[in-house]
Amino acid sequence: MKLVVAGTGYVGLVAGVCFAEKGHDVTCVDVDENKVKLMESGVSPIYEDGLEELMKRNNAAGRLHYTTDYKSAYKDPDAIFIGVGTPEQPDGSANLSYIATVCRQIAENVEKDCLVVVKSTVPVGTNDHVEQFIKDFLVRKELHIEVASNPEFLAQGSAVHDTLHAARIIIGTESEEAEKLLREIYEPFQLPIVAMNRRSAEMTKYACNDFLALKISYMNDIANLCEKIGANIEDVAKGMSYDARIGANFLKAGIGYGGSCFPKDTKALKFQAHKVGYRLRTVEAAVDVNADQKTALFYKASNRMISFEHLKVAVLGLAFKPGTDDLREAPSIDNIALLLKNGADIVAYDPVAMNNFKKKFPEGVVEKGTISYTNQIEEALKDANICFIFTEWKEIRKVKPETFKQLMRTPLAYDGRNIFDPEKMKAAGVEYYSIGR
Repeated sequence: MKLVVAGTGYVGLVAGVCFAEKGHDVTCVDVDENKVKLMESGVSPIYEDGLEELMKRNNAAGRLHYTTDYKSAYKDPDAIFIGVGTPEQPDGSANLSYIATVCRQIAENVEKDCLVVVKSTVPVGTNDHVEQFIKDFLVRKELHIEVASNPEFLAQGSAVHDTLHAARIIIGTESEEAEKLLREIYEPFQLPIVAMNRRSAEMTKYACNDFLALKISYMNDIANLCEKIGANIEDVAKGMSYDARIGANFLKAGIGYGGSCFPKDTKALKFQAHKVGYRLRTVEAAVDVNADQKTALFYKASNRMISFEHLKVAVLGLAFKPGTDDLREAPSIDNIALLLKNGADIVAYDPVAMNNFKKKFPEGVVEKGTISYTNQIEEALKDANICFIFTEWKEIRKVKPETFKQLMRTPLAYDGRNIFDPEKMKAAGVEYYSIGR
C-alpha cells in the first residue's frame, strides 16, 4: 500500500521505517532538507537501537523514500500518517500548530480519496477538529477525506521493537471503511488490533501513559517513606511484583520520569480535565511528586555539603533513560542547573547524549560554576569531590565500587538509579546514597 508519514521524529520515522519493513511503499516527509539527505544516506537523525539497519535495508529495497516536497507526497497516497510533535505549552496544553500545518498542506494538495491517520498524541476530541479543518481547506471538495486515530505506544530506546512487536494496535475510526483500511495496513504485522471510536482511542493513549506515570510516582513516594522508616524499596518492589494485579513493570524507584511522553501527557490530561471542570487528583499528585523527585538527590547532597563552590562534581549519565540521546525532561538538566548555580565545577559523562547536552550547557563557565565533558568515566571521577548518577547506562553499571574509592578525592556518590549495592559500596569505602534504601 502507498503510505506517507508526516514527521521524522521518534513517532514518524520509526512508524515509516516499520511500515516499509512490512512491505508498504512509504514516503517520509520533513521540512529539513539536510535531515532528508541524512536519512537518504541511511543515517538516522535520532539515536534508536536497530533503526539505521532497517533504514538502510528498506532504502536499498526501494520501499522507503524521504522528501521535503509535501505537494507531491500528499497527492495520491492511500493513507497519510501524521507523526509530528505536539509539544507542551506553558499552561500544560498541547501545541497543535504542527498538526494544523500538515493538515492544511494535505487539504490543498491531495488529489484522491484518502485516510488521514493521526499518530501524534493529541487532546481528546482533536481528531474531530482535524477532520473539519481538512474539509475547510480542501481544494477538491468532491474528495472523501476521513480522519482516524492510531496512537503509538513505543518507548524510546526500544521504539523499533515496540512497533514491530506491540502488545496491541489501537485504531479509532468513525466508519467501517476507515477501520477496514487500517486493518489492511496493519495486517502484515500480525498483531492484536483493538478498534474503537476516535475519542476513545485518543483517551486510551493518555490513560495508559498517565497510569504508568502514576505507578512511577507512587513507587518514588513509597521509596521516600522507606528511607525514613528503615525499609528497602527494592525488597518492597520485589514483594509487590509477585502480585498479578500489580505486575512487575514500572516498580523501580529513582529520581523521576522524563522523556517526551509522561511529563507532557500528564500535564496535558490535567489541563484538559480542568477545561471541562474536572480535577484529576491522582494525575495532579503524580505530576507534583515527580517534580520534587527530580532534585531530591541534589537537596540530599546539599544537606551533606557546606557548599558546592569550586568542588569537582562528576556527573554520570545525562539522557533521561538509557538507550536514547533524548534529554527532554531529563533530571540531569534540573540538577546540573542547580549545581552550576551553586558554583560546582562539573565534569559530565554520557555515552550518546553529550552532544545534545552541550547545546543546553556549552563547555566553559556557566552561572557561578563550570562544565566540561569527557568520554571516559574514569576521567570524570578522577579527583572528584562528589559524584551524581542520573542514568543507568550499562557502561556506568560496569564501574566497580573500588573505582570510586581509588579515583575520587572524596568517595561520595549519590545514585539516582539505584545501580549499586549499598553494602558493596560501603565495603569498598564509598559513602553512598541512593533512593529508598
